[in-house]
Order: sequence, then C-alpha cells, then structure tokens
Amino acid sequence: MGSFMSTSTVQERAIAVRSFNRFYTRQIGVLHEHLLESDFSLTEVRILYELAHRAGLTTSDLCRELGLNAGYLSRVISGFEKKGLVAKTRSTTDARVAQLDLTEKGRATFEPLSDASQREVVAMLERMPESAQYQLVESMEQIQTLLSDPEPGYILRDPQPGDMGWIVHRQAILYAQEFGWNAEFEALVADIVARFVREFDPKSERCWIAEKQGKAVGSVFVVRQDETTAKLRLLAVEASARGLGIGRRLVDECLRFARLAGYKRMMLWTNSVLADARNIYEKAGFELIEEEPHHSFGKDLVGQIWARDL
Repeated sequence: MGSFMSTSTVQERAIAVRSFNRFYTRQIGVLHEHLLESDFSLTEVRILYELAHRAGLTTSDLCRELGLNAGYLSRVISGFEKKGLVAKTRSTTDARVAQLDLTEKGRATFEPLSDASQREVVAMLERMPESAQYQLVESMEQIQTLLSDPEPGYILRDPQPGDMGWIVHRQAILYAQEFGWNAEFEALVADIVARFVREFDPKSERCWIAEKQGKAVGSVFVVRQDETTAKLRLLAVEASARGLGIGRRLVDECLRFARLAGYKRMMLWTNSVLADARNIYEKAGFELIEEEPHHSFGKDLVGQIWARDL
C-alpha cells in the first residue's frame, strides 16, 4: 500500500476511495437489513438515534449534522409527532427555537431497533480476532478524523510521553486562576492520573488529548467504575481553545468508546460552579441525579453526580 500511495495519481486514489465506499456500503447494508423490516427507513432511524442520545436538539441541528433537507426533515418530525414519538418544547434561551425530544413511547420504540443494531455489529466484530477489532476501530477513527471539517483546527489523539504531567500541571493552573482552587485539587488530579497510568486497561479505559497547532489544549478520561458503568473524568479545555466545540467532541468520544467497550451507563462527578462543563454534559444527555455541599480545594462547593444510560 505504501508504494501505491507514493506513486499513484489523485485520480487513481479517487478510484481507490470509491472502491472502498462501495465495499463499506455493502457491509452496512447487510448489517441494517433488519431495520427495513420495521416501520422506519434507515434515515428515520438515524434521526431517532440522534434524539435518543442528545437532549434539546433542534431541526437545524439535525439538518446540519445528518445532511438532511429541511423540508424532508420537517415531514419526518411531523410524522413522529402524530405517532406520539417526539415532543417539541420551546428553548429556555430562545423562545423562537423549538427543541425536540423523544417521548417515553419514542424511546420504547427506538430501543428495540438500537438493541438489534448493536447485536448485529457485535456479531460482526466477534467473527474477527480481538487484535483485528481494535485495528478496525482505530482505522475508522482515523478516517473520521481525516474527513472531518478541518475548520476547527484541532485534532484528538492518544496521550504521548509528557502529556500526563501536562494534564496535572495545566488543570492545577486553570482551576486556580478561574475558581481559586488550592493545591488540594492538584493532588486529586495527580492521584487520578497516576492511577490511570498504573492500572490502565485499553479494553475499558481511554484518554484523549485535544491538540491545536501542535499544542495540547484539552483532555478527558474514561475509566472503569464497575463492570457496567464507565466514569468520565477530568474534562478540561484551555481558555484559548474554547468555542471550537472541543469539549463537546471530547464528551462524544467518551460516550462512543464506552458503548463500544460494552458499558451500559456513564457517570461523572463535577461541581455546580463549572457551568460551561455542566452545559456540555446536559446537551450530551446526562442528567443530574445527586448533589451535596462540601468544602474542598479551599472553597465551599456543591458537588454533583450526573449520569446517563448508553
């Protein structure tokens, strides 16, 4: 392959891409044949999937992210409303905008479709050696990264030597500057990072580093809470890189990895003063399930536990 890539023309590389597209389309078609036996088209199931996994989406969000025609999407949503699958509510920040959410009936309708699709993919992967499964997923991640819109100007990558020390260093500084937290927080971050490195299990745990113009600007961890529950930890984005969607992308990667690893639920611990992070969690479908006042890091805080099913 290396020889072909170094000597081929762009026209020849285009032919190779088209060949892969045909192959992959056939594979996906086989995996999704069962969906055609339901009352929904593949596109309708994609819409249900997005609504099931992300709270407060609008029709504009769905059009943009799924590449759908606005008129077509409007008809689909109207059909879902008539069937009692979707409900519209006015945005609390902009009364002109309607947010879409699945009803209980909508979730009950979607879950069997999602479970069937998950079983199909699991069955496909189980026919491959475990090493090949990891290679496949990593290759897919690379394709996704290469074809993503380059406009944000950042990439997500695995940690490299020195990154763990950078995480402790930068989080200690960020939280001291922005919230006045003392060295107790730095000690907590150091403990979390050290435990991750010592006990790292690639099957059930992961860390991502967000990099912009060659410099690390964000990070997040997924660690094992128990056999069925993953825990999201230490989400942070440098102030200079905020507004690019990095925080949301990091959380989305955590959710995707957790589902692939077989977890059924994800939880996280945060504090009420971290408004930007809480906004990301809420939009990603997490719900506040517990909160309690505490005195930590030199401040009176309200700790919060957020969670969501996968």
